[in-house]
Amino acid sequence: MSKEADKIVQILKSKGLRVTPQRFAVYSNLLNRQDHPTAEQILVSLNQNSPTSSQATIYSSLQALRDVGLVREVLLEEGVCRYDANVSSHHHFRCKKCGCIEDIPWEQVEDVRFKALRPGLTVEQYEVTVQGVCDRCQ
Repeated sequence: MSKEADKIVQILKSKGLRVTPQRFAVYSNLLNRQDHPTAEQILVSLNQNSPTSSQATIYSSLQALRDVGLVREVLLEEGVCRYDANVSSHHHFRCKKCGCIEDIPWEQVEDVRFKALRPGLTVEQYEVTVQGVCDRCQ
């Protein structure tokens, strides 16, 4: 097994997950992508050479990975759930023309101030989504 594969196995085990071929494949696929894919896109990617995973298997693998904090759901457009293996704090840019999504490092966005929140609301976490047009579409 390669060093990268060993590392993935160790990460999955450290989170208390059983290392199944499907979980391994889904997590490995997400770690090697920057495009914030949907479950369907992951399924197509994994089954390109030979169909080995079902949609239900992909969803259950994603749920297990999400539940232990290895992936997060990214909701940037109505009705579409995307997945990201970058679970560190960061923001997102989404191109309104081509739909590409890019990470924005946390420190590149000035502090967001929540002065207008009504008393009693406590902010625990936030994420900024910036929408515009990418350089490829301009």
